[in-house]
Amino acid sequence: MPADTAPLPEDIAALSFEAALRELEGIVRQLEEGRVDLEASIETYGRGVMLKRHCEAKLAQAKARVEAIVTGPEGGLSTRAFDAS
Repeated sequence: MPADTAPLPEDIAALSFEAALRELEGIVRQLEEGRVDLEASIETYGRGVMLKRHCEAKLAQAKARVEAIVTGPEGGLSTRAFDAS
């Protein structure tokens, strides 16, 4: 199953956005610095792909929860779903 459609491992799914991003940043540093051999690099890269997917999903969830405060026609305040477009 390709990494972009495979279910996330439980340890990744349990991470907060911040923890997943920190781990992903560490993986990028390791790969850029060449501190791991080829086989480990391939495995590490796969984990990085899954961490990236997890971070993207967490951001999408946060975006869906964000609400904008709007002023109604009578001057009252209400909220509506945020639309970044």
